[in-house]
Amino acid sequence: MKFILIAIISYFLGNISFAYILGKLFTKKDVRDYGSGSAGATNALRIFGKKIGIMVFLGDVLKGVAAVTLGRYFGDQTGAYVAGASVIIGHNWPVLLNFKGGKGVATTIGVMVFVNPFLTSVCVVLGVIIIIFTRTVSLGSIFGMALAPIVSVIFVRPFDLELFIFCLFIASMSIYRHKANIKRLFEGKENKL
Repeated sequence: MKFILIAIISYFLGNISFAYILGKLFTKKDVRDYGSGSAGATNALRIFGKKIGIMVFLGDVLKGVAAVTLGRYFGDQTGAYVAGASVIIGHNWPVLLNFKGGKGVATTIGVMVFVNPFLTSVCVVLGVIIIIFTRTVSLGSIFGMALAPIVSVIFVRPFDLELFIFCLFIASMSIYRHKANIKRLFEGKENKL
């Protein structure tokens, strides 16, 4: 029962869309009507500029942190995993925004920083390197996320099956959310920073 409550609370925490709220507050625009149509930090950065983009990124990271903190407090490490997965699902498919959310990268970073800081650091650094050299956020995001289960197997000792399954789940979710970006990458049409 406690894990169900953790999942529900975390899901609705994920529904808090900083891209939508700050876009409406400062520009009177719905971020989902522009650019990629995503209610996330990258689209907010492209549409509204650096200040709002950074605020959205930090807000999305913090809701991931808040969910994992809540989950761990009430349900130990398993609770942290349940909360982490649920807040990302809530960000990606928010019922309060007709299931039209973001792609979950910033929220996942917030989740993973508190789940396993070392694993997160490795994936973020590799993702950022790809972004710097290609100027393509989606490519860095996809690779950074896809590496999480691999990094968990190679670097986390002793091997943690629960962490591996969690990383596999969130990596799969992220790749699925980036399917349109992947198509554009193969077509050479993906937006650059």
